[in-house]
This record gives sequence, structure tokens and C-alpha cells, in this order.
Amino acid sequence: MQGVVFLGHRQLELMTFPDPQPDPDGVVIEIKASGFCGSDLHHYRGERGASLSSKSPQFLKDRGLTADEPIIAGHEPCGVIAEVGENVDPKAYKKGDRVMVYHYDGCRYCHQCRSGWVQMCDKGSTIYGQTAHGGHAQFMKAPAKSLLHLPSDVSYSAGAAVSCGTGTAFAAIERLDLSARDSLAVFGLGPVGLSILQLAKAMGIATVAIDVSADRVARAVEFGATAAYNSNEVDPVEVILEWTGGRGVTAAIDSAGAAAAKLAAIRSTATWGRIGFVGIGPSLPLDVTTDLILRQRTVIGHLTFSDVSMDRCVRFVAQNGIDLDKQFTDRWKIEDAALAYQEFDKQLAGKACFEF
Repeated sequence: MQGVVFLGHRQLELMTFPDPQPDPDGVVIEIKASGFCGSDLHHYRGERGASLSSKSPQFLKDRGLTADEPIIAGHEPCGVIAEVGENVDPKAYKKGDRVMVYHYDGCRYCHQCRSGWVQMCDKGSTIYGQTAHGGHAQFMKAPAKSLLHLPSDVSYSAGAAVSCGTGTAFAAIERLDLSARDSLAVFGLGPVGLSILQLAKAMGIATVAIDVSADRVARAVEFGATAAYNSNEVDPVEVILEWTGGRGVTAAIDSAGAAAAKLAAIRSTATWGRIGFVGIGPSLPLDVTTDLILRQRTVIGHLTFSDVSMDRCVRFVAQNGIDLDKQFTDRWKIEDAALAYQEFDKQLAGKACFEF
């Protein structure tokens, strides 16, 4: 089979790999859709691609890896079980099942793993597409314990979206305990931000959307925003205060990662406001006393999602008929991987994926 390998410095290679065989407790998935994520660009643009050279010798030894081993990219895989290991319970997973992959694996024994937050594993987590082969290939090997069933009325590309961006959005909403009683400001309208808007609309939450891209702002209402503004043209804090009659929103989520967006997310919330930071970015010049203590605000740092939250997310999407497919503006064949990532690197369009 062929798989996409990031070499770094905006270079990738379509390499040939042996077709995988399932481990006794695992499966092989025939990939139907493999999404692109903004975090992939760190490896695409970086010095070493998805290299293992930054991992400790013990990490590599425990997993039977070497530092120079090429890794197939893609941590948003979705497809059909093609082969099943001998120890896998057929009542749980069988050949032909439609599945998503929770793209982390850990020791499964520590407190974090047992709570479902495998990416927080005390011994260090494996990340498919970064430290183990991912979904940018025709086939992918994975432990059966990392699988979740894909509802029949959710497409493979929508399942790929849930496998990272939409799953992250849903879990952030859960952690902020949002409901229809809230008003929500969303900073950054990439796939995570758009997912927040779609999910929030289904929950009855009024939202105001902020971005620096005129095209993304123009699409925000289509995705469920009550109002949308370009922060290159207006002061986002001022317009949000005006939108809320001077009180501020009860909650805000930053998925942009920029320091200015994070500060605006804090300062646009009301007293007792809750703020979720999803976007990874630079350090923040924050006046803790004025911005937090004197306004009784709560700030939460949020990293992706647990496996149980991912399951709740895909079921919520199915039950509410949320059209995640409209996030996708580009669908590619793996043979066009070089051009696909050149276009994705521009960050001008919507979500992208490989389809097989």
C-alpha cells in the first residue's frame, strides 16, 4: 500500500509500505476517509516531519520502533474493518463494521487512561499519524480497544471530522457545561470553531463568531452563528459587549490560538464568565487580578477529548442531523497528496480529507 509521510520543510513523500496484518487484539481498517488537521501542518512545515527522533529511547524500545522509522501521517481515520485479530470479541467488532479510530493509545492502566483520557497517559501516549502509522493510507492497523462504531447515518468524512476537530469542539462544550441558558463567543472559525457553532446551534445556544478572515466570517451564519464579526474591522470586545447589552457573554471559546484572541475571549465575558482555550499559541500577557479575580472568571485549558466523549459526540451528531460534511471544501485522492497539502497549507479554504 501507499502512505503519506511528512518529511518536514513543506515536503512529503508517498511511500510504499507492506499491507498491515492485525495484532491478536487488533484490527486492520480499510480507510474510507482520512481528514487533514491544522496540527498536521506543524509536522508538514517543521524540521523533521512526523519523526520519532524527539522521543526517548525507552519510548521507542517499548513500542519496537527506531528513531528514523517513517511514520504514515493522518490522525483522523475512518473506515471499514477489513481484518480482525484472533482475540477480538466478534460481538464487539467484526469484519465489515463501520468504525472511527480514537487516535491515541496508552498504557490503559494508569488513572488517566482508565478515565478515558488516554492522551494524558502517565507513561506517554502513542498518537496515530505522529508516533504510529495513521490514516493517510489505504489500510491502517489499530487496537480494537481504540475503535468506536460509526452510526449508519453519519458519513465517513463526517466520522473523520469527529475523530479530531469536531470531537474537540464537543468536549470543550462539555467541559464548559454549556447549555441553552448561555451566550457564547467563538474566536477562530477553522474546523473546530465551525464545529462549535454547529453543535451550539443544535443545543439552542446563541453564538457570536469572530475571525480575521472575511470568507470565514461570511460563512459563520451558515454554520449557526447568531452574529459574526471580522476582528480586523472592529474591536471584538466592544461589539460583543454591544451584542449582549453591555454584560458580556456567559462563555467564550478560543480555537484560534493567537494571544489577541485569547485576551479578547476573556475580556468579552461577563462577570462569572467561563473561558475555554482550545487553540495552541504563544504565551499570554494577562492581568490576573483585573481580568480574572475581580470578575470571578474561570479559564479552562482543553486538549482534544476522551474516548467516551468522542462516542457521545458522534451520537449527538447523528441524533441531531448535524451536517459536518458541509465543512469540507476539498476532497483529494492520495495520489495528489503533494498538491493537497500545498493547498491546505494556505489555510484559505475549509476542511480537507483524502477519500479512498
